[in-house]
Amino acid sequence: MNLLSRHRRPSVTNLAFLIVAGGAFGYIEAAAVYYLRGLMNFHRNYSLIHYKTLLNLGFIAFVTTRHSLLVNNRINDVEKVREVATIVVLIAIAYIAGSDWRQRLGAFLVSFACWDIMYYVFLKILDNWPNSLFTKDVFFLIPVTWIGPVITPLVCAIVILALGSRLYLRR
Repeated sequence: MNLLSRHRRPSVTNLAFLIVAGGAFGYIEAAAVYYLRGLMNFHRNYSLIHYKTLLNLGFIAFVTTRHSLLVNNRINDVEKVREVATIVVLIAIAYIAGSDWRQRLGAFLVSFACWDIMYYVFLKILDNWPNSLFTKDVFFLIPVTWIGPVITPLVCAIVILALGSRLYLRR
């Protein structure tokens, strides 16, 4: 047990703060993407991406691209590190929020799921995107590019949120 969480029992209040933290990261992510799209003169779809499919599961594909998805390779590299940094912050939040591996995993899953859900909510508010749940999106750039319809991460995030909440709150 760590000193910060030794006497902390998971509660609905703590769960609410994990949800808020994840949601706030969703806004940060949406704002970063909004700025990147402005810099790139994004034309509202990813169908023009030229890529080589490494694995296609139908609802998600793992691909390598021929050219940087962003303005240049340096910005692409910075974006990859930003993605890693976000995951590191979510792990740190989870570590502080839980007192054992189960609570910490649950806390991570809750904050991660809320980050993902709110990312799409805030992108819709900021940029009126996506047009539908079946609009193609780039989910991650690490370790390779992940693409698929927007509904994929949303369905996954809802399942992850339920599982994470159960793990976090279970005595």
